[in-house]
Amino acid sequence: MKDITPDNIKTFIGLIEEAEHPVVVTHAKPDGDAIGSSVAMFHFLNMCGKQDTYLVLNDNCPRFLTFIKDTVPADRLVIRDGNENEAMAHIAAADLMICLDFHAFHRTGALENAISESKARKILIDHHLDPDRTLYDISFSQNDISSASELLFWILMATPQINGKAENLPPESAAALMTGMTTDTNNFGNSVYPSTLNMASDLLRAGVDRDLILQKLNQEHSESRLRLKGFMLKDLMKVTEDGVAYMVLDRKAQFGYKMQEGDTEGFVNEPLSIAKVKMSIFAREGADEIRISIRSKRGTSANRCAKLFFNGGGHENAAGGKLHIPVSEVEEYIIKHAHIYMTEYEK
Repeated sequence: MKDITPDNIKTFIGLIEEAEHPVVVTHAKPDGDAIGSSVAMFHFLNMCGKQDTYLVLNDNCPRFLTFIKDTVPADRLVIRDGNENEAMAHIAAADLMICLDFHAFHRTGALENAISESKARKILIDHHLDPDRTLYDISFSQNDISSASELLFWILMATPQINGKAENLPPESAAALMTGMTTDTNNFGNSVYPSTLNMASDLLRAGVDRDLILQKLNQEHSESRLRLKGFMLKDLMKVTEDGVAYMVLDRKAQFGYKMQEGDTEGFVNEPLSIAKVKMSIFAREGADEIRISIRSKRGTSANRCAKLFFNGGGHENAAGGKLHIPVSEVEEYIIKHAHIYMTEYEK
């Protein structure tokens, strides 16, 4: 891991030791990796004696991740959506900002301007393509890794505080890192490297209860979520002759199934169980845009498709984007551009 060098770890720890008001931030609409890595970083900072640390989120996390989020004391967690002034005040007061699981400030939503204008020292820990390293005092960036949670795990393991022993991690950090890695790999279904399995083994030996984590992630959803999943797979999923599955979920159906943020997590992966499907596209109508999730099998690039046609990007087999067209036009758009992509770019 090229960025995890003795000099970089020394700088990393030095920045932490000098800070009086650290703030941890991640991308908008945080997923398991964003919450896992951010919460783990928060508890490590506390372990280092940084009692004036805050975790500032642009949006609340999905309900299935609250068991990780709630390990952060309520008076140290600020969610901008509903607490605008407080969130901005903490970012303005920060003298160190640790940026997790995003490669560009615009990914933080309404926090973007405050973060970019902040004079705080900045640390990047991320696994996405093409970060602007010039924006940070030090950056740990690697895309051939499962998750930001895994990258943070190896960074922390290299610090003198942890000294290569996962059992020295704060228990809350260890559980959060396992959670973040598990969700971003779809429970070891994709983006798994030898280092990922080594991380999991180290955390299990350190006492992390992976069975409890899986229970929290997969077995405590609402009944309406399961019914929504059935509706989407039965009535919304369609498969083109090019091997592209797609689903378009409008706001009417979301309201009908009492959908909450995060309830559709992982649904985009389901069509990949079909032999002839090479790529899966899930479009969900939001308040002011169509949010796109793309997953693909090996040999087909979700990232390239997202960049070309969906104003987005991500990883080779897991990417996202957005459209600014009426939901009534989304199906036609997907059919047309998925066909162009599969016949002209994925020959």
